[in-house]
Amino acid sequence: MTTDFTCTTLLTAAGPVLGFAGELDADVAPEALEAIGALTLEKGQQLVVDLGELAFCDSSGVAVLIAARNHALAADAGIALAAVPPQLSRTLDLVGLTGFFTMYASTADARAAWES
Repeated sequence: MTTDFTCTTLLTAAGPVLGFAGELDADVAPEALEAIGALTLEKGQQLVVDLGELAFCDSSGVAVLIAARNHALAADAGIALAAVPPQLSRTLDLVGLTGFFTMYASTADARAAWES
């Protein structure tokens, strides 16, 4: 059974919260990349990518997360991953990307850490 991919954006003063849900794979990676490209980030803001509803993420999805990081850094903004599912956390660890992203248990934790 597949879970349809959805992407949501919540704009906050601290920066956008991009939520990915369902299956992030090669079929939907272009949609996710389009959503990232549409984000406007100001210097000093933080992009939070909420992965709490993500059911699956393949290598294309990991590439999307790297693209999100690159987009944030190009704007002199920060990036944090929130609510990373255990299987994705393991994948990031296996490919050596654990330290590449700042990760928080929730979007609220990521926002609180940025504001402090």
